[in-house]
Amino acid sequence: MTARSIGTRWKTAVGVLVTAVMLFPVYWMINVSLTRDQDMRKSPPDLLPLHGTLEGYRTVLDEQLPYLGTSLVIGLGTVVLTVALSAPAGYALAKLRPPGGGLLGFLMLAAQMVPGIIMAMGFYAIYLQLGLLQSVPGLIVADSTLAVPFGVLIFTAFMTGIPGELLQAARTDGAGAARTFWSIVLPMSRNAIVTVSLFAFLWSWSDFVFAGTLDNGGAQQPITLGIYHYIGNNNQQWNAIMATAVVASLPAAIILVLAQRYVAAGVTAGAVKD
Repeated sequence: MTARSIGTRWKTAVGVLVTAVMLFPVYWMINVSLTRDQDMRKSPPDLLPLHGTLEGYRTVLDEQLPYLGTSLVIGLGTVVLTVALSAPAGYALAKLRPPGGGLLGFLMLAAQMVPGIIMAMGFYAIYLQLGLLQSVPGLIVADSTLAVPFGVLIFTAFMTGIPGELLQAARTDGAGAARTFWSIVLPMSRNAIVTVSLFAFLWSWSDFVFAGTLDNGGAQQPITLGIYHYIGNNNQQWNAIMATAVVASLPAAIILVLAQRYVAAGVTAGAVKD
């Protein structure tokens, strides 16, 4: 064996070990979700659910589905609003070059540094006046404020790499800025659209700060509040709690696996220039 192959195997072994350590909490969450109540306090605990039960998942179907449905509506609404706002803004910054575009890009970057709790308190004061507290549209707008600055930066970086000759040919054929954006730029920005949509959905799906501040006590609450209230009201049924966490994690995990190649292309767009 050469020194190079030995080094490669060591790196692979270290990578597998680090991955196993990082994924162990996920495995334990699944393990506990399948464990019976009477086996929950065994010492040492079972590393495998030898006498597994689906009781926790039955509880999820009985009690947590409304929360999951609300989170899905909020997530999809956040995706639509984020893409609708950030794609045209990214196109304008990348290709139309409006006055003050550089300052606007800097402000977008600075907006990412504002703590969510500060924004939540500001939204609370505004929504109190507008009557949008404890409402799904209010949460969609609030969650979009986290995703839109990121989306503008991604779209700007991606659309900067679109050949100017292609847009000039469209203008020669009589297409205006809006038609060029809709018919040429947007279809070519598929990777960026998937990337922004994925991150917007993940942020809204996992949001707790905005949900706890703006929607706590409302008739329609997301799954993060559902898990929080379930732990507070019934902290003995850990298999049901973990089953809820597993089910809540599935949509994000499935979407991430399906969209990973688009995300890799979208995030790295604009990083390398010829």
